[in-house]
Amino acid sequence: MRQPSLRHLTPQVSRGGRVIVVVAAVALLTTLTLRAQAPRARRADDAGADFSPKPPVQALTPAEQARRFILPPGYRMELVLAEPVIENPVAMAFDGNGRLYVAEMRGYMPDADGTNQHAPVSRISLHESTKGDGKYDRHTVFIDNLVLPRFVLPLDGSIVTMETDSDDMYEYRDTNGDGVADSKTLFYSGVGRRGNLEHQQSGFVWGLDNWIYSTYNAFRIRWTPSGIRKEPTGRNGGQWGLTQDDAGKMWFVDAGGERGPMNFQVPIHYGSFSVRDQFEEGFEQVWPAAFGYADVQGGMPRVRTPIGTLNHFTATCGPDIVRGHRLPADLRGDLLFAEPVGRLIRRAKIDVNEGLTQLRNAYPGSEFVLSTDPLFRPVNLATAPDGTVLVADMYHGIIQESNWTKPGTYLRKKIEQYQFDKIVRRGRIWRIVHDDHQPDPTRPRMLGEGVDALVAHLDHPNGWWRDTAQRLLVLRQDRRVVPALVEKARTATALVARFHALWTLEGLGALEPDLVRELMKDPSPHMRIQAMRASESLFTAGDTSFVADVRALTQDADTSVVIQAMLTLKLWKVTDLAAIVKAAQATRPTRGVREIGDQILRPPVPPGFTSRTMTATQREALQRGEAVYDELCYACHGTDGKGAPLAGAPAGTRMAPPLAGSPRLLGHRDYAIRTLLHGLTGPIEGTTYPGGVMAPMGDQSDEWIANVTSFVRNSFGNRAAFISAADVARVRAASRGRQGNWTVEELRSVVPQLIAPRPTWVALASHESETAARALTAAGGAWTSLVPQAAGMWFQIEFPEPTPVSELQFDSVAIVRPPAASPAAAGAGAAAAPTAGAAGATARPGGPPAPDVTGQPVTIVGYPRQYVVQTSADGVTWSPAIAEGSGRGLTTVITFAPVTTRFLRITQTASPDAAPPWSIQNLQLFGPPTTLASH
Repeated sequence: MRQPSLRHLTPQVSRGGRVIVVVAAVALLTTLTLRAQAPRARRADDAGADFSPKPPVQALTPAEQARRFILPPGYRMELVLAEPVIENPVAMAFDGNGRLYVAEMRGYMPDADGTNQHAPVSRISLHESTKGDGKYDRHTVFIDNLVLPRFVLPLDGSIVTMETDSDDMYEYRDTNGDGVADSKTLFYSGVGRRGNLEHQQSGFVWGLDNWIYSTYNAFRIRWTPSGIRKEPTGRNGGQWGLTQDDAGKMWFVDAGGERGPMNFQVPIHYGSFSVRDQFEEGFEQVWPAAFGYADVQGGMPRVRTPIGTLNHFTATCGPDIVRGHRLPADLRGDLLFAEPVGRLIRRAKIDVNEGLTQLRNAYPGSEFVLSTDPLFRPVNLATAPDGTVLVADMYHGIIQESNWTKPGTYLRKKIEQYQFDKIVRRGRIWRIVHDDHQPDPTRPRMLGEGVDALVAHLDHPNGWWRDTAQRLLVLRQDRRVVPALVEKARTATALVARFHALWTLEGLGALEPDLVRELMKDPSPHMRIQAMRASESLFTAGDTSFVADVRALTQDADTSVVIQAMLTLKLWKVTDLAAIVKAAQATRPTRGVREIGDQILRPPVPPGFTSRTMTATQREALQRGEAVYDELCYACHGTDGKGAPLAGAPAGTRMAPPLAGSPRLLGHRDYAIRTLLHGLTGPIEGTTYPGGVMAPMGDQSDEWIANVTSFVRNSFGNRAAFISAADVARVRAASRGRQGNWTVEELRSVVPQLIAPRPTWVALASHESETAARALTAAGGAWTSLVPQAAGMWFQIEFPEPTPVSELQFDSVAIVRPPAASPAAAGAGAAAAPTAGAAGATARPGGPPAPDVTGQPVTIVGYPRQYVVQTSADGVTWSPAIAEGSGRGLTTVITFAPVTTRFLRITQTASPDAAPPWSIQNLQLFGPPTTLASH
């Protein structure tokens, strides 16, 4: 393992040769007794930990904190804002006049239990430098009484934001110029989710391509003069914060999955692409300077001993591609992102070779920004109008949400050991500056400028100015600028200015095919790529002639152009895509064309639904569940449900337990329901996973939980009974008083346990008894009566010894019948008798559905129309009914009070008209919450 660089302990020299004194972190080593003084550990993450009393952490003044930063020579941190003006800053954005909006989560973690953190006490504040000197001297509360606001998206004189646990984006406007919003209108609905506040969407960045992107959501939205549009994208894997580069590619960063940057090989709307070595070896290791505290959610496996610091990504967030013009040139285009648990900011160099991107740490064995102050909590970064980068520092004692700070957890003990919970209601914003580059004093005034001035700003060397000018031009929809934009797209000196001119035309609906084709032949491969991307809008509008142009570019001399051409054709779903990709790979055998081409031809196997006949309602539920999985679950559990590989760990190490083939998931439905409602912690079958805690999702609706649990139980090769919203409601009510996450052992004590079938079981039936045993197999076998079900039919199981049973469930076979003949088919002029299923006709209660006369096949399921369940000690004398009812749909679930029996029988008690044969497959029996391995 690499050791921390000596730069951690080296004082930094500021402008004028004045030494910034750094508290000697090495002195903490003399007090570290991480292993020697550790009490006997009760949990795997406690092993070797020191929880002995320590002096409480103390908040520093901003001036004191500034002396604790460690940066490369020439760089320094300069204070912008601090408490009491702001508290808990989490996101920042500038409007067209350069005014700074700050989202303040004032309710976040006021104590270790997160008491009332969802109270409406948060705000978005507005700050202005009236003198243009970079010092903000006018402060107002733009929006007050919010629930943990998640982002700020400036528009033309207004902003858009949304609150935690909301599905709605609202636009706020100040109509009288007092710095306080007095107008609120719905911008768009359908972009949020409930659940843990760390697992909800953020970002909402207006991209170069005029689409708005966010984390978690596997879709993008777009403002148009006629309303908001929405399109699917790939799974992005992002969590908190979002940024784009000069080419308009979004950069997402994962936190809880401990993976850092995600899905950055190609723009996310083409899908999720990654390659095996997209990070340099050891990239995920971090090198903090705040020694000794070891307050890491993952416990000791995530602590670098003996110095007591974070050893690996665990909370990466707030990315920013440096696009400003008042920092060293070698920093421009680099990716910065924060690690608040590590109290650091990583600088990643972006290397592109043969069309593929690899990230590497710019400071091997160290970091770009470090602090020895344990309260430095950077959570977001943003390029500013003055050409520098701002850092939102929550300056908060606790930086993990309450789900991970429960009493008894490793992290709770660390919080109490250093009294981190006492440091609240603070926050700072810092500016990263360099001695050789002064911040630009020019004050933006774009909100009051005309469109011609905005077009001129598209040439600005600062990406913030260009982005803002383009956004305002698109929002204003003034087509008088079209000729100037066309000229700029063709002839501007700066390539990025040409990009923005092209996309502004696209946003104005003024993009002409001739210009796009001209730019597809531009000498710059980067311009050819942008032209292809822009052609996608014209294709969507109906101009399919661009397929030929893009197909030709799959033979381009530049690897990145070839890759883009393949991606665009993939997006268009051209019929001969496979042949085109293979031809490109043959003539341009670079690694990028080969690897991206292979993923286009053979994409990662989607979860898929295990083959079975489903009702339309069930299939829709699985599709909704799949959307949730794509946005929220796959980062830890993997696209294949086998657990996401942990970067930098030994082969086979997974972030989270596999879902594919999980006996717990495929067992009783209450296991999955309880896990989602209250979360799961601790080892699973002896393995402690790096992901640590499965966060509770109890804030989600019953239907949401039913959809996603049904999806994972019927994907990745799994097959199990569907879970209904009623099932979730039942378990929610039964566990309403539950506090804290479950452990596997606790779940076993409350969830009915699957009784594994044994060869000594005997299955018998009143009809086709010789095939009754097929009902017990999970490999597609089934028992069927072959004749229409009728009263008196029975199916039974004989156990070798008395066995406790409390539930049985099984699937039934679906039969697809051809459509019924319509009355007209009987012959012209023939009198048609009334047809069942015609207007006014109904199916018999408890019987099969009425025949269809619409010309569509009808699916009939062989579930029991009416039944009783009985037990027997000898197979001769049967008990009164212990359960009775009727089946519905593909899966029948029958629960009853626990009973110990040798014989269990289900008997049909109805003879419905035209009933299908009775069928049973994948029969499962459950007993009370005890270990049943002996049965």
